Amino acid sequence: MTDSPSLARRLGLFDAIAIGVGSMVGAGVFAAFAPASAVAGAGLLIGLAVAAVVAFCNATSSAQLAAQFPTSGGTYIYGRERLGEWPGFVAGWCFVIGKTASSAAMALAFAAYVAPAGYTELVAVLAITALTVVNYFGVTRTAVLTKILVTAVLAVLVIAVVLGLTGSSGPAVGGLGSFTEDGWYGILQSAGLLFFAFAGYARIATLGEEVVRPERTIPRAIVSALGIALVVYAIVALTLLTILGPELLASSSAPLVDLVVASGHSWASPVMRIGAGLAALGALLALIAGIGRTSLAMARHHDLPSYLAAVHPRYSVPHRAEITLAVIVCVLVLVVDLRDAIGFSSFGVLLYYLVANLSAFTQDAEHRRYPRVLPVIGSVGCVVLIATLPVSSIVFGTIVVVLGVAYRLLRVRQLFT
Repeated sequence: MTDSPSLARRLGLFDAIAIGVGSMVGAGVFAAFAPASAVAGAGLLIGLAVAAVVAFCNATSSAQLAAQFPTSGGTYIYGRERLGEWPGFVAGWCFVIGKTASSAAMALAFAAYVAPAGYTELVAVLAITALTVVNYFGVTRTAVLTKILVTAVLAVLVIAVVLGLTGSSGPAVGGLGSFTEDGWYGILQSAGLLFFAFAGYARIATLGEEVVRPERTIPRAIVSALGIALVVYAIVALTLLTILGPELLASSSAPLVDLVVASGHSWASPVMRIGAGLAALGALLALIAGIGRTSLAMARHHDLPSYLAAVHPRYSVPHRAEITLAVIVCVLVLVVDLRDAIGFSSFGVLLYYLVANLSAFTQDAEHRRYPRVLPVIGSVGCVVLIATLPVSSIVFGTIVVVLGVAYRLLRVRQLFT
């Protein structure tokens, strides 16, 4: 293991909750509902409930593991400690690649809402650069900016729901339709896509080395952030389906903008666009922080180049890992597509949490905070949701995981330095 300095513990409970909520709300409300509606129609509400159950099981597993192993790296470390080096590597690799793609998608989502025509990629690159600078100067600045963004985004969502439900258009023509019209396969596929929207609480665990009193703070923050996000998602999803209907929602690239327009409040479109941009920024900010910490942990164990294990002597952040990540994401914004990235990210994150649940199942009674059946339900749920993702996501995700395993095999055999 590389001998690198420890990170400073500066994050309190509210900081950790804000980072978790900021990660989830930015990804979910503005990105996941449209593709979920495309495969399940109104059944996405059932899919949301299924995703929430699996996420809760995963959250409790992550919470009790983080309390036992309060260090950077999240499930990468938990898998190594409880299951062995290979399961830990697979978890860490899935997290890094999936969330790197998500970072590019969130940068593009931000630019799509706020950039002038023809400047989407440039604005996305500028956003990545600016947030990398924020992270570079310390995690407390990350937490402060995240709390500001979360407050603004929640305010915008309240406005959208109120305007939608009090508008002049009334309910969508034809109502919601049958919840099971698209079949249970479509519902489960929507659950897999919507799981993307719940994955933000992982960022709290990956920041474990920087949280004050982690054995108490991390479990409370994870469960609290998940509960807040679920309430927000349920209210917004029901409003979108009621006003737009499943078909219009499925085809929408900006659901909340379409919501206020359909309800007769076109004047609010700029507010929704700004809110969407802020939400994407909040998600991107937390993504950069989380991936940087997981990369740091993997580099410490030589599963990524040791160069990435450096911690800045003044700002106590993994500055090389974050700068490297920023460069890669800037390249990806030129080729990534938001909707495709959701499926690929869900594939990686579900594998990540499968390892987390299996790790939690092996914990002894002294470290177990929740019933042992929860990681069992979580493991089964992860496998089922992976199997129902779009075929392209499964194929591409499998290829990238195999490439990562091949890379580590070469590292283990000392063919790489």
